[in-house]
Parts: sequence; structure tokens; C-alpha cells
Amino acid sequence: MSLLERLSLLSLYDLGALFLLAISWLVLGWMIEHPGKRHPSVTLIMAGYRRDWMHELVTRDPRIFDATMLSSLRQGTAFFASGCMLAIGGVLAVVGNSQQLLVVAADLTLEEVPAFIWQLKLMVVVLFLTNGFLKFVWANRLFGYCAVMMAAVPNEIDHPMAYPRAAQAAEINIRAALNFNRGLRAIYFSLGTLAWLLGPLALLLATAFVTGLIWRREFSSHARSILQEPPTPNRDPAKPGSHDTRTP
Repeated sequence: MSLLERLSLLSLYDLGALFLLAISWLVLGWMIEHPGKRHPSVTLIMAGYRRDWMHELVTRDPRIFDATMLSSLRQGTAFFASGCMLAIGGVLAVVGNSQQLLVVAADLTLEEVPAFIWQLKLMVVVLFLTNGFLKFVWANRLFGYCAVMMAAVPNEIDHPMAYPRAAQAAEINIRAALNFNRGLRAIYFSLGTLAWLLGPLALLLATAFVTGLIWRREFSSHARSILQEPPTPNRDPAKPGSHDTRTP
């Protein structure tokens, strides 16, 4: 049986659910990275904080705090990259064992479906995980570039290259974070794709849930409200009894 003949075993509902999954992933990513000016995403808001971070780097002495922060970011990318590799290996092991896959499939549905269909569904999960792995690896490397550029920022504040190099480091930092976020979205959608094993309707519901979850965290979360709230000068809300003494 040729590949096209095998693909024809997928129902129109499966193809439609798969198409909506891909569209949701692409459109959501574009909305997060290209939001409107009136309602920016958390990713865009954090880009401004990263620029502020590199601007403060110039005057901070010593810069141990900045090095520690960047090291923790790189550890995060390495952790998720390793997790993706383990998940890819696990899914491929299931795909390669057709008999075990059919036993699992029989527990999930009463319909008799060829092993190729189950393998195809799991391969979509692998594609998302692979995309996430590549994004995390690239983010890790970009954070490494950022570390080198931060080290190249002159210690003298009045040096003509101090702030321009800090600005370059900020842009590399932002690109690294952008790829890290793309990797996280790929993991979210890979988990949602697992619902396809239960049928096209389950995939549609999972896609809607994952899309709504990511959209809320980027555009309507409490964390976003805090990030956008302008800080009040000369006020420490952590101290008991502190309050705003400004007259109206």
C-alpha cells in the first residue's frame, strides 16, 4: 500500500481537526509575536524589560547578578531541550512497536484502526516535540551569544560603545527568549495532539483548550496586568503600613 493510499485512511474529520491544529499553532504564534500596540502580549512586554536590563548592565558593578541571571536562563533551555529528547525517544519507541501500539489503541477506542493511523498521529506529536527541541537548542546558543556580548560591554559608563553594545546584547537576549517561548508553545501543542488518539473531536477540544490557555497567559493573565502596571516611585508595598501619601 502506497503512502497516499494509507493517508486516505484518515477521515475528513481527522483531516479537518489536523488542519485546525496547524492553523491554531501558526496564527497564535503570529498574534503573540505581532500583537497590536494597544494590547501587547507578555512576550512583547518582557522584551521591554530585557532592554531595560541591558541598559542597567552598563552601570552595574560588579555584574555578577547579570551573569547569574543569564546562567539560569540557559539552564532552563537545557532542561527543556533534554526533556524534549526524552519525550521524542519515548514516543518513537511506541511508534516502532506496532503490536504494543495496537494493544494500547484497543483500550482507547472500540474501532478497529490500522496501526499506521496510530503511528501517524504519534508522529505529529513527534514533529511538535522536535520543533520544540530545535527552538530550545537555538535559544540556548543565543543566550550564549548574549553572555559574550554582555562581557564585551565596556566598564566605563562614558565609553562610546558601552550603550550600543548593551543594546545589541538586549536584542540577542530578546531573540533567545522568543525561541524559548516558541519551544514552550510546541510542547503545549504536542500534549494537546495526544488527544487525537481519542478521535478528531477530542483533538478539536484539546486544540481549543491549549489555544485558549496560551492566549490567556499572553493577553489576559494576572501576571500581564502586573507587568503593565506602572510602578509608583518612592513607595515600598512590601512594608507594613506603607501607603501612597500623594494628595489628589
